[in-house]
Amino acid sequence: MHAVEVRDHIMIAHSFKGEFFGPAQAMHGATFVVDACFISEQLDENNVVIDIGAAHGALKAVLAPINYANLDELPQFKGENTTTEFLTKHIFDHLAKAANAGELGRKKGELHAIRITISESHVARAWYEGKL
Repeated sequence: MHAVEVRDHIMIAHSFKGEFFGPAQAMHGATFVVDACFISEQLDENNVVIDIGAAHGALKAVLAPINYANLDELPQFKGENTTTEFLTKHIFDHLAKAANAGELGRKKGELHAIRITISESHVARAWYEGKL
């Protein structure tokens, strides 16, 4: 397997519902580092996994609507606990749609998988990986 990873970050505010979350039930902010890893079994005719510029642009486009936002106020997240794990899948879904539409420099079916990793801090992170 070959992989290319691009990185960006977001700053968000949110709160969680449920005693499970303890003090995180209160409104709090976070700065997340977001890595998007694009995985391919084969390199293309240019010997690349993906167009890095297109991948970075796609990641920025997915993150823009949630950057500097209070996630509790966004309609697409109404009623959801916007945990790190939840956000990894949200970002994956949008990037998978772009990949399947051929917007990342590879035709549909040429990328094997995408893995989204969100680092909450230097000691904690979560990821979601799905096949395309």
